[in-house]
Amino acid sequence: MNHSDNSDHPQLPTIKIRHPSSPHHPSSAATPTPTAGARRKIGVAVDLSDESAFAVRWAVQNYLRPGDAVIVLHVSPTSVLYGADWGPLPHTPQSAETPESQKQIEDEFDAFTASKVADLARPLKESGVPFKIHIVKDHDMRERLCLEVERLGLSAVIMGSRGFGAEKRGSDGKLGSVSDYCVHHCVCPVVVVRYPDDKDGGSGEPVVTIKEAEVEEEASKADA
Repeated sequence: MNHSDNSDHPQLPTIKIRHPSSPHHPSSAATPTPTAGARRKIGVAVDLSDESAFAVRWAVQNYLRPGDAVIVLHVSPTSVLYGADWGPLPHTPQSAETPESQKQIEDEFDAFTASKVADLARPLKESGVPFKIHIVKDHDMRERLCLEVERLGLSAVIMGSRGFGAEKRGSDGKLGSVSDYCVHHCVCPVVVVRYPDDKDGGSGEPVVTIKEAEVEEEASKADA
C-alpha cells in the first residue's frame, strides 16, 4: 500500500542533493555521466551569488577548452538559517515549531538551492559544454569543498571570491574566505575570479588569481 506512494512534487527539480556519504556513490546508473571521458574535469564552485554567476560565465569565455567537462559544485548548509550568510534565500520563518514544519522548510530550501544552481549553470548549457551539477550538504563549506574537489578528481577549480565572502574578516582580523581556504588546501590549481568594484579603478576587468596546488609546489622544491 505504501509501495505506490509515487506522488509527484513538481516544485522540486530533479537535481539530487547528496548528504555526506560513502565515496562509492553509483547513483544515476541509468543515465550516462556527462563528464565521462572528458580530457579535463573542471570544477566551478558556486554559492548563490551574482559573483558565482560571473565566475561561470568567465570560465566559459576564458578558461574552458574543447574536450573539457564541468562539474558545478555547491555545498549547501545543513542549517537553512546558517545559509543566510552566503546567498539570497527564500523567506522562511525564523523558527520551526515541529519536526514536520522544519522538514518542510528544509525541503523548500533544497528546492530553491537546486533551482538557483541550475540557473547558474545555464551559460554552460547554452555553450554546449558538457556538465553536471553536484550538490552536497555539510556544516563546513570550506573543508567540504576541498574534500569534494579531491574526491571528484578535478583538474582545477574556479570560484568567484566576493561571492564566497572574501571581504569578511574574523575577530582575529584574518581573512576567513572560502576562496582563501581553498587556495591553501585544495589538491588542484584554484582559479579565483573577482569581479572588480568601482573602487578598483573602473577598468571593468575582473581580477583573476591562479594558484597552483601547493602539493605540486612542494614536490618541485624537493626536486630542485
